Amino acid sequence: MGQLVLLVPTDRTDVPIGSTAIEALARLGVTSVSLAADCHTTAIILEGWAFDPARSGAAILALGGSPEETRTLQSIAHMAVSAAASQGGTLP
Repeated sequence: MGQLVLLVPTDRTDVPIGSTAIEALARLGVTSVSLAADCHTTAIILEGWAFDPARSGAAILALGGSPEETRTLQSIAHMAVSAAASQGGTLP
């Protein structure tokens, strides 16, 4: 699954996630959008099986952002964690 994290300064008043942005992201293969923020930075997490993170510029523009003020982080690992050991399972 393609995953991309966009980091933008929080001083922007709003992250535009309206119907136009969603349609543009869907055309790029994005199927899931999550937001996280603190007082300095907003993180926009984009995911999709058909999404190519190398097209980050198009995703930034779809959200009304500027490539110059947006940092991008690409996924380097994805793993699932199981509670099997705490429920009687054994570890190797």
